[in-house]
Amino acid sequence: MTTLQTQDLQSSPAKLAHIVFKTRDKARMLQWYRQVLNARIVFDASFIGFLTYDDEHHRVAVIESPDFGVPAPAAAGLHHTAFTYDTLAQLLGTYVRLRDSGIRPAHAINHGPTTSIYYLDPDGNRVELQIDNFDSVAEGQAWFESPAFSENPIGVDFDPEVLLQRFQAGEPEAALKMRPNIGPRGLPMR
Repeated sequence: MTTLQTQDLQSSPAKLAHIVFKTRDKARMLQWYRQVLNARIVFDASFIGFLTYDDEHHRVAVIESPDFGVPAPAAAGLHHTAFTYDTLAQLLGTYVRLRDSGIRPAHAINHGPTTSIYYLDPDGNRVELQIDNFDSVAEGQAWFESPAFSENPIGVDFDPEVLLQRFQAGEPEAALKMRPNIGPRGLPMR
């Protein structure tokens, strides 16, 4: 007989495995996420499809039903999903790839701990593509305790084209990822 140990009773998940979207148009959603995440479709059947972009068997699933209604924009629920890139070059390269294929960001913001570019999928779900602005998790967590974060927990908007130009001009990455101080800022009503 196997018994549970104390650490088994107090464990956290090893990772976030996947997200699942409900839609009326699975093909359109699969294509959009395939393109945005540079993913591959690993399964596609009449009502469900799966994509992955790494060694996980699937990261995104899409379930289709003509009976799904459209959620109200102001309804409580999931605000967005986020995907992290390793480098600023990868984030900006993805921005250029998507821009050149006609997919434009809905919003771009330097939160402090991250530099983030937000997109809307075909159903209007928010998708954040980001990089970490600090070299370690400890530095990122320390930002949450800083006066700058207390004053402005949302961040500072930026234009991805301007950030791209600064990057291509050779401005140091540390300067590009540093969040400017704009004073207090509350939650935007988007």
